[in-house]
Amino acid sequence: MRFTRLILLTPFLTLAAYASIFGSVRGIVHDPQHRPVENAMVMLRSKTSDWSTTTNTDAAGQFTFPAIAIGEYTVTVVAPGFNQMASDVLVNSGSHPVLHFSLNVATTKETVIVSGAPEAVPTDSATPTTLVSRLDIEHTPGAARTNSLAMITDYVPGAYFTHDQLHIRGGHQTSWLIDGVPVPNTNIASNLGPQFDPKDIDYLEVNRGSYGAEFGDRTYGVFNVVPRTGFERNNQGELVLSAGNFYQTNDALSFGSHTERFAYYASLNANRSNLGIQTPVPQVVHDADNGYGGFGSLIFNIDPSNQLRLVTSLRKDYYQIPYDPFPNDIENAPIAANGFAAQYPSLDLRDSDHESDAIANFSWVHTFNSKLLLTVSPFFHYNAADYDSAATDPVATTEHRGSTYGGGQVSFGANLAKNNLQVGLYSFYQQDNELFGATFNNGTGNPPFTDTEHPTGSLEAFFIDDKFKPVPWLTLTAGMRPTHFSGGVSENAISPRFGIALNVPHLNWTFRAFYGHYYQAPPLITASGPLIQFATANNLGFIKLNGERDEEHQFGLTIPYHGWILDADNFRTNVVNFFDHNNIGESNLFFPITIAQAVIRGWELTLRSPRIAHRGQLHLAYSNQIAEGGGAITGGLTDFSLPAGLSPLDHDQRNTLNLGGDVTLPWRAYASTNVYYGSGFSNAFPGQPYPGAYLPRHTTFDLSVGKDFGERFSASLNALNVANRRVELDNSVTFGGFHWNNPREIYVELRYRFHY
Repeated sequence: MRFTRLILLTPFLTLAAYASIFGSVRGIVHDPQHRPVENAMVMLRSKTSDWSTTTNTDAAGQFTFPAIAIGEYTVTVVAPGFNQMASDVLVNSGSHPVLHFSLNVATTKETVIVSGAPEAVPTDSATPTTLVSRLDIEHTPGAARTNSLAMITDYVPGAYFTHDQLHIRGGHQTSWLIDGVPVPNTNIASNLGPQFDPKDIDYLEVNRGSYGAEFGDRTYGVFNVVPRTGFERNNQGELVLSAGNFYQTNDALSFGSHTERFAYYASLNANRSNLGIQTPVPQVVHDADNGYGGFGSLIFNIDPSNQLRLVTSLRKDYYQIPYDPFPNDIENAPIAANGFAAQYPSLDLRDSDHESDAIANFSWVHTFNSKLLLTVSPFFHYNAADYDSAATDPVATTEHRGSTYGGGQVSFGANLAKNNLQVGLYSFYQQDNELFGATFNNGTGNPPFTDTEHPTGSLEAFFIDDKFKPVPWLTLTAGMRPTHFSGGVSENAISPRFGIALNVPHLNWTFRAFYGHYYQAPPLITASGPLIQFATANNLGFIKLNGERDEEHQFGLTIPYHGWILDADNFRTNVVNFFDHNNIGESNLFFPITIAQAVIRGWELTLRSPRIAHRGQLHLAYSNQIAEGGGAITGGLTDFSLPAGLSPLDHDQRNTLNLGGDVTLPWRAYASTNVYYGSGFSNAFPGQPYPGAYLPRHTTFDLSVGKDFGERFSASLNALNVANRRVELDNSVTFGGFHWNNPREIYVELRYRFHY
């Protein structure tokens, strides 16, 4: 879609630090008498690539590695007269692990001593975090496919996929970040396509609530992507080909390499299937999809103090909207089960959805010294979703939207002895181009109409956040995020946040608690003229959308034990102006709405094992959650109000469990699996045909087996929903009406690695 105006705010006008992919690694080296060891060489090396860096200890035996990206590393200490020593460490965004090395006097035989279990979870954060690596993505059944979100739903508690949207912690307003830079998108539930191809991801860090002021305002989840960079390759390429039932294929070609100062990674991908989005009935009718895209990453180290990063991504996706071909069921026929009003008449419809997405993020990372870090990041994002009905539909509708975002961020961090201070501003300008239209073939005599809108808006947010460590086992966090939004409405919000993390010495248990506020800016959706008349003819109104305001409190506990990590948390989110979505009558014009009140509360549990007998690893994610809303519609389409008090939202599911694992088999083979259980989503039509307030519980089983043939070739067989268990997941009206879970899918994937 064309756009008429774009303002790219300069980084110096749009100072920000929305989040970061960086942490730091610090430590101290001493001898057996606990005296500091000066000038010992310390090397930090990535466990998943060739990247490494070195430093030396100072007179106090201390060392610091600033600006370290999310990932798994090995720290090695070498000093004359002492045995070499190594320890593994995990770096999360904003974490600052501190290592202690006690060197032994060298013997006549050279020895490398590996210290105890690595610090696998941050002990200085109030944020529950899940880290998924590219090996997890490759081995998890179905996770590497272009349209898959299994890398999230299989590992993150309270995350599930229903009515073609990812939900986490009771909402679907989430933030995607690439290299720590936000990808702004204020639209609610209008896109089906993925933000990134999982095959381009090195690490995915998922933060679910309780995050500091530097992480923005998307309450329900922040997905921080560390992309493939080329440091993991040396003039290497990889070709991925797959084929399976429903005529599906997911294919990709990627290249990457690096020198000591420069790294690049580039990929192309394409996919298609006859099973695209969730169907309204068990049969798969009119449900093909296809897409293609490209991704690129460049990193250049100008000198030890300056690094440049550029990430670009392009995607195009097409979806057929499936329909219900049965004229006498609850969706199509005016029968008693649906109050004699057909819910979503869809006989012989041929609707379609075209989507586009383009991203360009640039970052300059400057380290003044081991304690001060500056990041400057201008960005651009374009996102479009064009929904079209067949001309013969009873109500043939058109809804085209293109959103353009331009802005930037700058963050300044000071990592001092007892404080970790983050200061910054974040801003973007947004312009939407919208086209709405309808032609009436249903005998009502309504004339056709079109309506075009060109809303604009902007957001500016300042934040300050500090982690204060008065003693090594206690971290106190305090921050504030003032925000100004200007669009269909002008709003201001001040969001204070407070957290505490207490690490019990010797046990290494971490207790954490958090209280904070968030403000989520509204979509720019507007309506006027004939569109308002159409809404009025359907007994609807339209009022401007205000932003969502959330209050969250949470407490949790992390217990590491011999490489096992158990994490539990309890949370409650009180919401004013809860974002949701609804359609106009029998049309496919979907609009965001806000509900006066929502309360989401629950408790979560994750468990992850070490490599058992150097072969197998287990992971578990469980959520017990209640998502309820109530009150009038305060924005968008004013066609209904929820019952008095609180009642379940359409995506409320009380219990969700994922249990998975992988095992290394002989002859360079592996097997991995995941079992998913859901207790059932809320039922819009109790008793017809399902009794009770909730739809049926459901369980699916996924399996993948693979083998490497030499260093270059590997193959895997993947089966999703092996038992072919089918249930109606959701009977609220969204894309295509109601939704059933996907049938059994089986496909073979081949990978060929080559040098060039």
